[in-house]
Amino acid sequence: MTHDPHTSASPPPAAPASASACGDSPACVDSRELLRGKKAVEISHNGATYRLQATRLGKLILTK
Repeated sequence: MTHDPHTSASPPPAAPASASACGDSPACVDSRELLRGKKAVEISHNGATYRLQATRLGKLILTK
């Protein structure tokens, strides 16, 4: 049986709901709202599909 590092790693702990880098800005969206507990989501923009992915270190990667 092989070891898959993508399935065994725990996601980084979520920040408290009150912690927000953008304050009360209406144009700011928390990444947890976009990811909804998933590691990655696809985003359609101007006819192209992008992939937003959270890394094990809590960084975000956006690829086309």
